[in-house]
Amino acid sequence: MNHFDATQSVWKGAIVDQSWVTTVPVLDQFSEVADPLRYCPLPDDWLIGVSDVVNSTAAIEAGRYKAVNLAGAATISAISNALPDDPTLFAFGGDGAHFALSPLQAPLAAKALSSVAAWAKRELGLRLRVGITSVAEVRAVGLDVCVAFWQASDHIRYAMFAGGGLEWSEAQLKKGAIGLPEADESSEPDLTGLSCQWAPIQAKQGVILSLIVKRGPNTLQSSFSETASRVIEILESGASLNPVPPDGPEVRWPSHAIALQSRVANAKRPNWWRRIRVLVTSTLYWAVFKLGSRVGRFDPTQYRREIATNTDFRKFDDGLMMTVDCSSDTAAQLCEVLDEATEKGVIQYGLHMQDEALMTCVVPSALTSNHMHFVDGSGGGYTSAARNLRG
Repeated sequence: MNHFDATQSVWKGAIVDQSWVTTVPVLDQFSEVADPLRYCPLPDDWLIGVSDVVNSTAAIEAGRYKAVNLAGAATISAISNALPDDPTLFAFGGDGAHFALSPLQAPLAAKALSSVAAWAKRELGLRLRVGITSVAEVRAVGLDVCVAFWQASDHIRYAMFAGGGLEWSEAQLKKGAIGLPEADESSEPDLTGLSCQWAPIQAKQGVILSLIVKRGPNTLQSSFSETASRVIEILESGASLNPVPPDGPEVRWPSHAIALQSRVANAKRPNWWRRIRVLVTSTLYWAVFKLGSRVGRFDPTQYRREIATNTDFRKFDDGLMMTVDCSSDTAAQLCEVLDEATEKGVIQYGLHMQDEALMTCVVPSALTSNHMHFVDGSGGGYTSAARNLRG
């Protein structure tokens, strides 16, 4: 296995590095995410970070998908906290995440990834693979890593990735060709703001559909883009799309999440202390949201509305990825289009249907509007959709 050596990643152009991110195109129509002309390539000296839960399928079958989601989102939380003043380019994939990192960011990001892997093993009983490779290695095999921002709301923009490089990097991680050395088991990542306490979100239109659509081998980009745009059009024409209602998720007592949330707290404290602390804070948050009354500068009603607009329920990560709330008729119409495009070799796709969606959150501060919320299906979601990939 090739280990990324953080000590060798040194770069002195910090001003240039940060200014480059401001030149990344910003998309305000989601239908544009399948157009490669709307993306720009990463600089040659940048790096790609990858995380992935090993054997996530077995964990899902054991009913541990919330823990799998928590492990994947933990890598985003840890890197964001390690780089608090830097823009972080990432994509959440359910059982892991992808990152684009400057050479200046890479050493701290590598340390954060290794720490999260140790934490996931100790606290969640999950093995989390983590690794970093270079954009140069991606381009050496004829692929690329290009990025654009999707303006999800007035407060949040998420990175979209194209070019095939992130998918290739994840494949290298799973093969053991890249990887980061394991941190000490006592390593403690900074997971401030990581939360899994919102209850599962029930389908309102009929079904929660987790969908992955990738470009078929040797397919023209124009043909794939046309199909992806058609998929988006079908889903956007439905009565609903975002699993989170416009007024935010339902306020329910988080009995399902207290034990898991306690695993995010500082491991230097005993388990009983961590559970009591989470129980106390959960009671406070539940009461505030249930009453809907402003507490100081915090407005729980406005916060819940921002959850809906800030939710990362659709993205482009070397392929279209969406977890949506749609009717059975819309799902049937969608499958017809997908099957036809698959028979022509235009796409590869996988989908999974379930009754509920799960939400995992990264909240830098409850008093600002840049809180992030990652949605996945509760019955297997993106992991099951990837396993069902055909074409």
